[in-house]
Amino acid sequence: MALSEVYWDHHIPLPKLAPVQAKVTVALGALLCFINSYDGEFVFDDSEAIVNNKDLKPTTPLNNIWSNDFWGSNLSSNSSHKSYRPLTVLTFRLNYLLAGGLHPVGFHVLNIILHAVISALMIDVFAILIGGLAYDVKGRILNHAPKTSLLAALFFATHPVHTESVAGIVGRADLLCALFFQLSFLTYCKAFSRGSERDDRFSVQWVVVSLLLCAAAMLCKEQGITVLGVNAAFDVLLICNVNVYELSQRLLLRKIPLDVSEILRMGLLTRLALMGLGGLFMLYARWRIMGTGPPAFTEVDNPASFAENIFLRMVNYNYYYSLNAWLLLCPWWLCFDWSMGCVPLIKSATDWRMVWLLLLWCVLIGLISQALCSQDRQRRRTLTLGLVLLVVPFLPACNIFFRVGFVIAERVLYLSSAGYCLLLAYSVGHCCCRWSKYRKLLCVSVLALLCVFVARCALRSHQWRSEQSLFTSALSVCPFNAKVHYNVGKNLADRGNSTAAIAYYREAVRLHPTYVHAMNNLGNILKERNELIEAEQLLSKAVSIQPDFAAAWMNLGIVQNSLQKFEEAEQSYWNAIRFRKKYPDCYYNLGRLYADLNRHVDALNAWRNATVLKPDHSLAWNNMVILLDNTGNLGQAELIGREALKLLPNDHTIMFSLANVLGKLQKYKESEGFFLHALRINPNAASCHGNLAVLYHRWGKLELAKKHYELSLKLDPEAPGTRDNYNMLRRKLDQLKRPTP
Repeated sequence: MALSEVYWDHHIPLPKLAPVQAKVTVALGALLCFINSYDGEFVFDDSEAIVNNKDLKPTTPLNNIWSNDFWGSNLSSNSSHKSYRPLTVLTFRLNYLLAGGLHPVGFHVLNIILHAVISALMIDVFAILIGGLAYDVKGRILNHAPKTSLLAALFFATHPVHTESVAGIVGRADLLCALFFQLSFLTYCKAFSRGSERDDRFSVQWVVVSLLLCAAAMLCKEQGITVLGVNAAFDVLLICNVNVYELSQRLLLRKIPLDVSEILRMGLLTRLALMGLGGLFMLYARWRIMGTGPPAFTEVDNPASFAENIFLRMVNYNYYYSLNAWLLLCPWWLCFDWSMGCVPLIKSATDWRMVWLLLLWCVLIGLISQALCSQDRQRRRTLTLGLVLLVVPFLPACNIFFRVGFVIAERVLYLSSAGYCLLLAYSVGHCCCRWSKYRKLLCVSVLALLCVFVARCALRSHQWRSEQSLFTSALSVCPFNAKVHYNVGKNLADRGNSTAAIAYYREAVRLHPTYVHAMNNLGNILKERNELIEAEQLLSKAVSIQPDFAAAWMNLGIVQNSLQKFEEAEQSYWNAIRFRKKYPDCYYNLGRLYADLNRHVDALNAWRNATVLKPDHSLAWNNMVILLDNTGNLGQAELIGREALKLLPNDHTIMFSLANVLGKLQKYKESEGFFLHALRINPNAASCHGNLAVLYHRWGKLELAKKHYELSLKLDPEAPGTRDNYNMLRRKLDQLKRPTP
């Protein structure tokens, strides 16, 4: 099973380190690359997978993570993404519990530590794939290629394409999947640790443990099942020492009879059967868990998969592969999203980009021919296993077996990059061995490459620290990507720069004329700026393109209400509710419409529906209290206000409204208590000081009334009615101070 010392290893321009020193060195390199992302924000997909994911909160039953997808939606829902990663979500939940809430530092630190651990473990993986499997008397892996495996692990630890997986918190799925992938492979190797006794002996228990770790990898990310392919290739090529080229010649030419007795004696078929059955069971379980079938992706997500011409579809898939290969070779142009025009489709065989496809396959065919036909056994095995580690983990993302929801995703290259790094380290060793007189130049080149990798990682992980820097960095990489412009605009709008946001939203719509989310957000901003006619046009177009876009229907209703198109507004609100049954904000806005139309009972019913769907909907509770107060239903207003404060005990707006009601009911002491409590929460509320002053005025506590009138006028000199009330109080106080004749 074990190979002799790898002949090119001593030519590698690195010192030979002890196993622990090598792993510490690699881990430190990984930390150096990504440490500056430790205090970053929640960015991009973190919002949905973490910030808005109820499965992270301690109040949510723990069992929910086993029935919901990665984003917190029920797997049985047609809108579910079907990404089933409960173990990853469980680590997010642990982060939440340990930090006492959504504090991103803990999330980022764990990601960085995981990458450092994975990078260090890669030394053992590379040592086996390059130098063969052998153990010392203590059961530790013997490394026959210490320098090559160290160099490959350093390349892996510092490769910039990993930035999305490490600096983006949702990349935790890739990290955990890679960790269990490694453990499954190393555990599978453990099954042969008694190789010094008899070659036909292996441990079924370790094979079963390897399958369980594969299942764990799959519960972190679907890509984890590909470790079975790597294990099988390792078994065939290293354990059973099968020469694939010779085997294929015998099968095709049939000149020499195929002797399978040796393979049968070594138990290969038994192990392959165990892995095959285990893999089929995992796939079956995964399919059953998905419930309603695979997720439904749109043409925007993956345009090549919707091409009617099969030839062009295959051409574009291969073009995507070449772009992924380029990201591994030259990871300088990195982008958080490669959809929506970032990679235009190849629509003709005369497109100049066809050159990249030809180049990719020329390189692959060259590598495969060397891997199969080389007379050098060590080179043959290293290249073959390097290609296996490069290609097999990428298979779930290749669009061959099923449609994926992206064009290019840097995160899916996390495991595949290990194969690339192995091949790159082998190339360095081969060059140093062949051109020994240029050894110093090669040494400088390797050092320079590692420095460039570290610098690029540091720069890219810094860009991932905030959405502003992440989104703007993509403008130079994918200037024709509508989604990039949309996200830049959204970030600007969130920071209050609506003028700049409008320009980016308009550009997103120009680049992608059916981009309904950009239309919706642009319509919202125009609504706030009182540009209602254009806002109505945009929102109407959005719902005509996507009739089930509930948020756009609601926003259209708000605009139509402002334009006093009350019937159209009511219909738009009901359309929104039809497409999204549980829509508390829409019920709230529908209630406002009914209140404007003096349909008070309908308004109260709408707001009550909002609070049933969302018990902490403060605005709906408050509006019910105010409406009942204004219509003279003070007793009912009091009941609603008290009910609301049981659910929202620190909501100062509801306290304020309830205090007003209690004042009118002449429950002065209770009213005073709620006013004072509201002021402790929000001491600068001029209206609260003013109404408390009115309460004291009625109550006869004139000095306290004077104090709060003055505080109210200090905070808001233009407060309506307050100055008149204050002047009235001063006249009364003056009268009281005059001596009686």
